[in-house]
Amino acid sequence: MTQPRSISVGQTRPVKGDVNANLVEHIRLTQIAASEGAQIVVFPELSLTGYELSLASDLAFSQDDPRLSTLIEVSSSSSVTLVVGAPVRIGRHLHIGAFILRPDGTTTLYTKHHLGAFPASASCDGIVPPAEATVFHPGDRNPLLRIGGNTAAVAVCADIGRPSHPQQAADRGANMYLASMFVIPSEYDGEAAKLKEYAVKHVMMVALANYGSPTGGLASGGRSAIWSETGELLAQLPLSGAGVAVVTEAEKGWRAKAFMIGDLESTAPS
Repeated sequence: MTQPRSISVGQTRPVKGDVNANLVEHIRLTQIAASEGAQIVVFPELSLTGYELSLASDLAFSQDDPRLSTLIEVSSSSSVTLVVGAPVRIGRHLHIGAFILRPDGTTTLYTKHHLGAFPASASCDGIVPPAEATVFHPGDRNPLLRIGGNTAAVAVCADIGRPSHPQQAADRGANMYLASMFVIPSEYDGEAAKLKEYAVKHVMMVALANYGSPTGGLASGGRSAIWSETGELLAQLPLSGAGVAVVTEAEKGWRAKAFMIGDLESTAPS
C-alpha cells in the first residue's frame, strides 16, 4: 500500500571546506524536518563541503566515510532518509556524489552523470570555479529510493539539463524527483521552469534544494522549492538564509510548512 508522501528540502549556508560545521547545520535542519513528519530531506549539491572545487580532492569522501556517522545516526533516530552532497573518491576518480542515508543504517551513492560549468559573468567576487570536468569524472550510479510504496530518483544539478534524465526516472517508476542543486540567481528561473515542466510531464513530485548563501565565489539563487505532479508550487524558501520546507500529502490536498533558522532563533525564549 502506498503511503502519503512527505518531502523536505534543506537550504544551507555552507562554511567553506568546514565539514564539521556543515554537518551541524545538516543535523539541525534534519531535526526540524523530522519534527514535521518528513520522510526525506534533500540537501544541495556538494552540501557537506560547499561548492569549493579547489578543495574537493583534499576533502573527498570515501564510500563508507566515517564523517557520515553522525548523519547516519540522525537518519536512524529521526526515521528520515537524507540525500547529502560531497566529493567522493571511487578508485582513482573523483566524483560529485549524493549520499543516500536511510533510517535502517544502509548507505547508497548517486554520482552526478552530467558535469557542468559556470560562465565568467556568474562571479560575485572575482572568482569563477573551473569547469567540473577538470576536477571530476562523470558518474553512472543511479539508485532509487523506495519509501512507503513510493519511489524517488535523485539528480544533481546539470543532470536536470538533459530531459532524458527525468524520463529515465519516470520509466523506472519514480513518482518523486529529487534535485540536489547549486543554482546561481541568473539561472534560477530557467532551472525552476525545467523542474516544473518535468513534474507535469512525468507526473512526479519534484524537489529543488539550493544554497542560501554564496559558495565557491558565486552567489546562490536560494529559493529551494517543491512542486506537485500538476506543477503547483507547494513550498519555496527565500533567496537567502538556511531553512527547511516540508510538504506532506493530506486528505484535502497538501500541507506545506517552511522554517528559517534565523526565524527560529529570533523567537526562541531567552
